[in-house]
Amino acid sequence: MLELNGQRLSLTEIATVALGSEQVALSPAARERVERSRRVVEQIVDEGRTVYGVNTGFGRLSDMRIEPNELRALQLNLVRSHSCGVGPPLSIEEARAMLLLRANVLALGYSGCRPIVIEKLIELLGRGVTPVIPEKGSVGASGDLAPLAHLALAVIGEGEAFYQNERIPSADALERAGIEPLQLEAKEGIALLNGTQAMGAVGGLALHRAERVTRLADVAGAMTLEALKGTPVAFDERIHKARPHHGQIEVAAHLRTLLQDSQIRESHLENDPRVQDAYSLRCMPQVHGTVRGALRHAREIVEIESGSATDNPLVFAETGEVFSGGNFHGAPLALAFDYAAMALTDLMSITERRIDRLVNPDSNEDLPPFLTSHPGAASGFMMLQIVAASLLSEAKVLAHPASIDNVPTDGGKEDHVSMGMTAATKLRSIVALTETVVAIELIAAAEGLEYRAPLQSGRGVKQAHEIIRRYVPRLTNDRAMSGEIERVATAIRDREFDSL
Repeated sequence: MLELNGQRLSLTEIATVALGSEQVALSPAARERVERSRRVVEQIVDEGRTVYGVNTGFGRLSDMRIEPNELRALQLNLVRSHSCGVGPPLSIEEARAMLLLRANVLALGYSGCRPIVIEKLIELLGRGVTPVIPEKGSVGASGDLAPLAHLALAVIGEGEAFYQNERIPSADALERAGIEPLQLEAKEGIALLNGTQAMGAVGGLALHRAERVTRLADVAGAMTLEALKGTPVAFDERIHKARPHHGQIEVAAHLRTLLQDSQIRESHLENDPRVQDAYSLRCMPQVHGTVRGALRHAREIVEIESGSATDNPLVFAETGEVFSGGNFHGAPLALAFDYAAMALTDLMSITERRIDRLVNPDSNEDLPPFLTSHPGAASGFMMLQIVAASLLSEAKVLAHPASIDNVPTDGGKEDHVSMGMTAATKLRSIVALTETVVAIELIAAAEGLEYRAPLQSGRGVKQAHEIIRRYVPRLTNDRAMSGEIERVATAIRDREFDSL
């Protein structure tokens, strides 16, 4: 059971809840804090004071005061009017991550909503009701308005939801799950809509996958090094202590472990004429390690954001004051996701170069051209490198930063926006491309290792080779390989290689 108290959530915790592997509850301390915040809002309403988001219009309409008898309609109309997202829906895991993140930031007690609002979000998580949330339509300030509006729409029994593998009206989903729709009170609509939880959910889950595939790139690279009879000298600990970047040191250590007890290395240790390998082999610690560093930085930002008050205005119960600010602006996440996207694209770039060295007869003389024993009559792995080049080129286009763009919205009131949701969805796409390119290297490197038999590869490389052979048999004759590439990419997503 994960108790929400507005704390920082790790990517692993977010992913675990998103996958439905852990239940969630509101902590007693958070409930008390939320109730204190709510009393401030109720006092404002009782006294008739004018406060943005409580009894005013929104955005450019913030100067318009709303009468007490229209406060419920104000919040309801806000949710309905903002529910105009388009495009395919977020995955169930991404929408569940949104529910979790929104519940957690409301638990901080700065939003002025009632505890029941948070409990409804938790109830949807616990009973498997997932809002249908179109992925397009957010500019990332004032937060992810359109995606969060669709989340709120399901909570009040409107719009659509996924329930028991069906996409149905939310009212039906709530009824089947035994959940009463939420009736919004003053301030609660805007409390649900202002925030960065859509970009945080999509980008956070993408980062969780990115960290795994980045570690696996070490494994693929170690396999390629063995297949090409490369040297692990460049991974000597002393080299990396002399330039002590954390990620670089980690990758070098990982490579040494993967290559431990290699008979292939011992076979050419004494009479190898090569002094050093190409950069795509020799510089794996420097490049892979830098990618790890970029992802680590992005993860820190997502985890800070997971426990941050990101709506507007914020209610400070200690003094009874309500302040308007800009914590909904997605700049921290947008820039982090763009950085991660560029880092992964560079990882794909070095991976594609290693694939080329495996199959290109001009790059190595020890392996048959395109890893086929019948060159000419058979094309072998020629197309796998071409596919990898195609995916890399696509990633390069997607890696153009979203965060440097700006389109003023809301009549100029919101005159600088983050485009953070675009950065998140682009990152998700690049992660999927990276998983596929790494899968291609694993398949090609496994084939290359067959030509080193009966010599045994390093301990970790051997384990990886065994996993790959569950999905891809040795290439004795040309065959269609699309399905095999996809099976290995799926195995990566399903964490089949995580123990390496």
